[in-house]
Amino acid sequence: MTDLSNYRNIGIFAHVDAGKTTTTERILKLTGKIHKVGEVHDGEATTDFMEQEQERGITIQSAATSCQWADHRLNIIDTPGHVDFTIEVYRSLKVLDGGVGVFCGSGGVEPQSETNWRYANESEVARIIFVNKLDRVGADFYRVVEQVEKVLGAKTIAMTLPIGTEDDFVGVVDLLEEKAYIWDDSGNPEAFKVEDVPADMVDLVAEWREKLVETALEQDDEAMEKYFEGEIPDIPTLKKCIRKGTIALDFFPTFCGSAFKNKGVQNVLNGVVDYLPDPTQVKPQPEMDLEGNETGNFAIVDPAKPMRALAFKIMDDRFGALTFLRVYSGTLNKGDTVINTYTGKNERIGRIVEMSADDRIELESATAGDIVAVLGMKNVQTGHTLADAKNPATLEPMVFPDPVISIAVSPKDKSASEKLGVALGKMIAEDPSFRVETDEDSGETILMGMGELHLDIKIDILRRTHGVEVEVGKPQVAYRETITQETEDTYTHKKQSGGSGQFGRIDYIITPGEPGTGFEFESKVTGGNVPREYWPAVEKGFKNSMEEGVLAGYPCLDFKVTLMDGAFHAVDSSAMAFEIAAKAAYRQSVPKAGPQLIEPVMHVDVFTPDDHVGDVIGDLNRRRGMIKDQQAGPTGVRIKAEVPLSEMFGYIGDLRTMTSGRGQFSMEFAHYMPCPKNVAEVVIKEAQERNKA
Repeated sequence: MTDLSNYRNIGIFAHVDAGKTTTTERILKLTGKIHKVGEVHDGEATTDFMEQEQERGITIQSAATSCQWADHRLNIIDTPGHVDFTIEVYRSLKVLDGGVGVFCGSGGVEPQSETNWRYANESEVARIIFVNKLDRVGADFYRVVEQVEKVLGAKTIAMTLPIGTEDDFVGVVDLLEEKAYIWDDSGNPEAFKVEDVPADMVDLVAEWREKLVETALEQDDEAMEKYFEGEIPDIPTLKKCIRKGTIALDFFPTFCGSAFKNKGVQNVLNGVVDYLPDPTQVKPQPEMDLEGNETGNFAIVDPAKPMRALAFKIMDDRFGALTFLRVYSGTLNKGDTVINTYTGKNERIGRIVEMSADDRIELESATAGDIVAVLGMKNVQTGHTLADAKNPATLEPMVFPDPVISIAVSPKDKSASEKLGVALGKMIAEDPSFRVETDEDSGETILMGMGELHLDIKIDILRRTHGVEVEVGKPQVAYRETITQETEDTYTHKKQSGGSGQFGRIDYIITPGEPGTGFEFESKVTGGNVPREYWPAVEKGFKNSMEEGVLAGYPCLDFKVTLMDGAFHAVDSSAMAFEIAAKAAYRQSVPKAGPQLIEPVMHVDVFTPDDHVGDVIGDLNRRRGMIKDQQAGPTGVRIKAEVPLSEMFGYIGDLRTMTSGRGQFSMEFAHYMPCPKNVAEVVIKEAQERNKA
């Protein structure tokens, strides 16, 4: 039987360009998984195997790979750093037991680091920190540690300290062993010597080791008492305490190095093995019945329990659809029949493979704690649970954000038209944050995503991976509508024309809701004027009508309908009659309730060199932005603002022009805000013209 205590399911996550993929490459080299290191800037990284990733030097989709280190099996997922692909980070963190947060030694805590850290906190994933790129100009380990504590509110426990800075960075001091690891300039990760601590660092090492010991011993009262009595704890005791505190999320062991220069990565790997949890040490997943109610049972990590696996990623490649599964309990064998609890249909397990980026190793079975891929699943999507057909249960599904930007595409010719539907079907299965709709009036295909880069990559994948040439329209903003005033009204639906008639009267109040509350329905009808069995029909009528607002046809958000009274006819009333009444009531009353157009506002995080701060702030103000914060750093200034999405199209080009190519930015959805009158008028007019056409 597999010894699960030797398993580590980990993800590597960070801001764009902090060196996640390079770190993964070094780990694969050190663990003997690859013999030649591929560089991101050469487009040869093992886990960046998509053409688009190799060209742009960024990670777009999370890639899974497995390797061995010190008798431990590591399942590693290298995740994207770009904000448009955070969905990949979110769903990877959902199925991992531990993570390595990589921070750039000069950039420090960058915008996407914050988002990823927040996701990891929500998923309660234990982490260690690797401060990378200490060979770069402006790199400062101590400043980054301070930033992690201040900006992320995360308590660090330094495990290694850097020897030298920038070009003179040669190695690290291991604070537990109080030994110096010094690498030569050959670039060989194994070419290091273990020496005594450099004379000029003895006091510094003593100071930081004392901090380490005191932080670790907070986990063990008995060892802490002995320490105060003068007994220095041994290394195994300290490791046990650090492991306990890391798994409890009390602190985060922090390492340093330069992955590109092959310095310090072994210490990180040892940290993964020593301090991150195995699959049995994380909270088990709660089980639900097929109706979505918690059963009180948990998916215990045990190969002998009923099988429970979560599909967290679908990937289409040259051999067909691959479904990535995290097996939470039980055993999954080749040839087994399992139930997809979302669809209620059985699925037969064909080939099970262990992934190493885009290579695969055939397996006969997978047990609790494993991350594997299965070929040939028909109707499984991200977030679906596969369970033992004789003993089914559902795991907590994943929740994905709504897209905020859309573009219209149309195939260039008939052959492209036929391929487009198939290609989009595969792409939707792979990426739950990517949606596709057909505009009923124009017949255009609308692609919706999380940002300009997200959709840009999708078009590229359509063209190159699927060979579909499309014409692309201008990006469109996902506007919404809402109401601002309470309205009390009544509506009677009455139809009498031969045979049985239709009758339903409703008296109701429509009230604006708090932002983000969605649609609420309540009935205060007493005395049976509207029988209880018709209430759901009234709710359904209003809810379905919300899909189309009265101003410009955008979905309507955040209001409450209270059914106060009404009337029914013993013969002519039906659920259908009351649903029709509710739909007509919506069209009658929403125009009286102060309808308002609202627009998506984005959190925008801009980095600019000091001498361009004024230009950048002035430009953001012109884009109707609200400046929220400014933070000065060693190499420039970070400006945090909230800006309407409609004003941000093409921003990267403008920012590069303003900052001589040195500026960077990221943005993610913040909330919806009312549109200014002049903007709303233009949007409504355009929508009306579209509808006429």
